[in-house]
Amino acid sequence: MRITIPTKYFIFDILAAILILISFVLVMFFTPVEMTMGLVQKIFYFHVAHAWIGMLSFIVAAAASVLFLISNNSMNDFIAESAVEIGLYFTIIAVVSGSIWAKPAWNTWWTWDPRLTTTTIMAFIYAGYQFLRQSLDNPEKKSRILALYCIIGCISVPLTFFSIRGYRSIHPVLIGSESQGMNMTEPMIATMIISIFSFTILYLALMHHRVLYAKIKEETEAEKYEMELEDERNS
Repeated sequence: MRITIPTKYFIFDILAAILILISFVLVMFFTPVEMTMGLVQKIFYFHVAHAWIGMLSFIVAAAASVLFLISNNSMNDFIAESAVEIGLYFTIIAVVSGSIWAKPAWNTWWTWDPRLTTTTIMAFIYAGYQFLRQSLDNPEKKSRILALYCIIGCISVPLTFFSIRGYRSIHPVLIGSESQGMNMTEPMIATMIISIFSFTILYLALMHHRVLYAKIKEETEAEKYEMELEDERNS
């Protein structure tokens, strides 16, 4: 099977690469060194961006799952599958980078802080989604079961986001009237916004490629499943 990748896919790739490079330069040379945390605070710009993409991706997956259950359009299933996988990777990176940030800031690699705990639980929920997708064979049943799982699993996203607002937490709050934990200057805020935007473009580029891969993989698995059923009928 010969696969042709549209030019628009590479446009997103190039734009994402340029924006990520700009973000890196801004983080390294434009933003000031935070007084309390020092140089390690610069991880913050990438940590926040990865956490944002992780939660955004899981919301996209839930929305695609709802549309799949309504329309039974396989493209929505491909989008959900792709969004969960990409979101899981970004969430894992957010947890790891958060631990690196926490060591000099809180003098520990890990603490049962509400945000860290709920983020990790969210990652395990979607790791379960990945395991379940690999375990089920019947393509039609698999898609519907996973769509329901994805919708229910999305409850973990608002729980993670609001976890530091409803409970005592040492995690800094960056948005809202209760913002505390980090004195952000205008260059820091501008760089954070640019970094989040850059990684969002990267996310779109990754989604383009991952959805195409999911479509090809699902078509191949469906053909294989039909061939196995045909062999069982003939045996």
